[in-house]
Amino acid sequence: MIALGGTGLATVALGLLAYELAGANAGAVLGTALAIKMIAYVGIAPVANAFVDRVPRRAFLVAMDAIRAAIAVMLPFVDQVWQIYVLIFLLQSASAGFTPTFQAVIPDVLPDEKEYTKALSLSRLAYDLENLLSPTIAAALLAVMNFHWLFAGTAVGFAASALLVVSTRVPQPQPLKEHRGIYERTTRGSRIYLATPRLRGLLALSLCVASAGAMVIVNTVVYVQSVLGRPEKDVAVALALFGGGSMVAALLLPRILDRLRDRPVMMTGGILLAAPMLAMGVATFLFPDAVGWAELLAVWFVLGVGYSTVMTPSGRLLRRSSGQSDRPALFAAQFALSHACWLIAYPMAGWFGARFGMPIAFLGLGMMTTVGLIAAPLLWPSRDPEIITHVHEDLPADHPHVHGATATANGLRHSHAYVIDDFHPHWPT
Repeated sequence: MIALGGTGLATVALGLLAYELAGANAGAVLGTALAIKMIAYVGIAPVANAFVDRVPRRAFLVAMDAIRAAIAVMLPFVDQVWQIYVLIFLLQSASAGFTPTFQAVIPDVLPDEKEYTKALSLSRLAYDLENLLSPTIAAALLAVMNFHWLFAGTAVGFAASALLVVSTRVPQPQPLKEHRGIYERTTRGSRIYLATPRLRGLLALSLCVASAGAMVIVNTVVYVQSVLGRPEKDVAVALALFGGGSMVAALLLPRILDRLRDRPVMMTGGILLAAPMLAMGVATFLFPDAVGWAELLAVWFVLGVGYSTVMTPSGRLLRRSSGQSDRPALFAAQFALSHACWLIAYPMAGWFGARFGMPIAFLGLGMMTTVGLIAAPLLWPSRDPEIITHVHEDLPADHPHVHGATATANGLRHSHAYVIDDFHPHWPT
């Protein structure tokens, strides 16, 4: 949470730094910088996961925090756009190693479903504090200091995170008994992910999240300062409203998920992302003067609610869809594949806004959000049982996995919580 608070300060400072260096083209610069961030996430996370079980988890997490703190110290001295791009790539490469490793620790520590759901909600709240408290603190600090000093808060956050990790027990996963090559280890999580229907639906919803989220992160500074002509501190206020909406949803979701299944809740979140984006596109295109400060804040709040409604239950889907040994690989796959959606959305938000204006950016990203919302229920069927009856045609009767199974003409038939693994390479139809 402390590291995320520092990251929130960096988000505000990076937007203002881009505006200082590029003016009205800040959206394009920020969109490119964030696209580089996504390239690091997509490329580094699966590779890091292939090797992370060979070193102690705690030492690995501390090393990644130390690298991120060192890079944050360098950011205030940037005076060229290309320097932003280089430092962002290095910073986010370290984050690509840290974040999925940390996320995979949580279900190992909390095996109970309800406790894990509460932990996911708290984790979502921590991310929301990045969007809520950090911009609020940033707004207060900007009244008395230059925004370059906000990067110092980022470095302090990463350093504090490293100290807390050192003082905490971090369970180490059991090493795999079978030897797997680098290609197998690197791609295993993605192959499990894409073979699981509910996770294919999650990927479509991740496209919704990325499309709406990119518009908020990339173009808030441009819309607030260039379109509305408001001061720097209002950039932080707008981001805080987005974080506030996300926090409200995260607080309510544990009780909601006790009563409702993940699928309808997450689909509702997708609607809360797509509808406001399209509405803003139409409104800013047809009635630009009608969309002012209050309207922007209201839309940002609703987008925050939709964002958290989709993202908070996602860890439950990943946990339900993997065995313990494959869980780190699956979390790394979710990290990489979901950020591939951001890799599309970030430059689209930046370049559409810079070249064609905010109405076209809203419409383009709103249409992409709608595509994800339509694809999600097609990829993720409404009937999604955890325990599935299936037949093994190629296992001998004395194999431990089919102990107690019923012999049929087609093979050995039994039921259990179904996940893609070495015994189940395909999803049953």
